[in-house]
This record gives sequence, C-alpha cells and structure tokens, in this order.
Amino acid sequence: MMLSRNEEQTIALAAVVQAAVLVEQLARTGDIPADSSEPLLRALFIQSPQHFSDVYGNPHTSLNVGLNHLGTMLNRSMQGVSPDVTRYALSLLHLERKLRQKPAMMAALGDGIQSASRQADHFSVGHENTVAALAGLYKQTLSNLSFRIHVTGNPTHLQNAHTANRVRALLLAGIRGAILWRQVGGKRWHLLINRSRYLKACTTLLQNPADNDRQP
Repeated sequence: MMLSRNEEQTIALAAVVQAAVLVEQLARTGDIPADSSEPLLRALFIQSPQHFSDVYGNPHTSLNVGLNHLGTMLNRSMQGVSPDVTRYALSLLHLERKLRQKPAMMAALGDGIQSASRQADHFSVGHENTVAALAGLYKQTLSNLSFRIHVTGNPTHLQNAHTANRVRALLLAGIRGAILWRQVGGKRWHLLINRSRYLKACTTLLQNPADNDRQP
C-alpha cells in the first residue's frame, strides 16, 4: 500500500511535533522515553532514502506521540498540548525556512551528520557521545542563525549538560522532519488549508498500523 502525498506530509509534520513534545518534556522533567526519541535521531542519518518509509519506518510506532499531538492540534482542542509544544513546532518550521537560505550551512550540516554517523555506528544512536556530536553540530550551525529557538523549562534540567545536548539533538531532528515536509510539498499555508486532510491522515495512520508496514 502506497502512502498518499497527504500522508507523507502528515508523517513529516508528526516528526516535527514529536521533536517539539520531547524537547518540552526534557526541559520540564529531564527525561524522555528512548522509543520516542531514537526514531527521530535515527532519521538524521538517513540522508538519501530510496523510499519515504525508510526515514521513520512504521509511523504508528515510531511517531505515535507526534501523530497523537498533531491530531489534537489540528482538531483545535489543544487539550493536553502545552503551548510550548506548539511554539517549538512552529519555530522549527520557521528555522528550516531560514536554513534553506544558507546553502553553506546546509552543506556543513550534511558533513557534520556524516561525521556523527560514525559515532552512532560505533556506540548507538541514543548514546551520549552521539547525542553530544549532534548537539555540537546544532550549536555550530543553526544556533548562529538570526532566528533562534528559546527553550524554557526547569533550570535544573536545562543547566545539565547531557540534557542540554539532548535538547539540541532533538531540535536538529525536528529540522530533519521540517526539511522532509518541504521535500514532499509541505508549505506553511497547508497548515490552514489542508488541516482536515492532515487530521484525516493522522487518524488513518494511528488506527491502521498493519497498513503502515510499507516495505521497500
């Protein structure tokens, strides 16, 4: 079963939202589940996928958090969704737009991710060395743009070096989702015009896990 263009855009948006959810949770509590964060980090190292489904695999499992939150946001109920999550998600889309205007920075990101992939292969995707490499890459590149994402939360957690690294690595993973969204035709005005289509795709992707095991 092939993914529709709306489903592809919804999956990419769900990745952005999931990154935002995890950043908010990290900043507030200092901890996040690995099964939600590692699919996002792993996607960073899939730079030239042969198939769209190669990036996040089965979204029913890998992006469950993002799809649920995105569905709530699109439904405009916002129940259980922190305002910070919405702010981070929209900020990631805006930051990606700024990044596209900097081809040299895009190239530096690609080179840096290739370098970090060696640590991911040697240790693991979620290992602190890999996370630190991704965080350093974010700090050297995206942190230098005129627009920056201001993360708020518990100062005790945000001042912890490992937590700060995980926040930056997840923001980088959110940018990966935003880039993918653009690549499959996503545009800012789609968030208004295609709201009902995205919402329907969220429901389909969450309710029919068996249909989402797309094999290349």
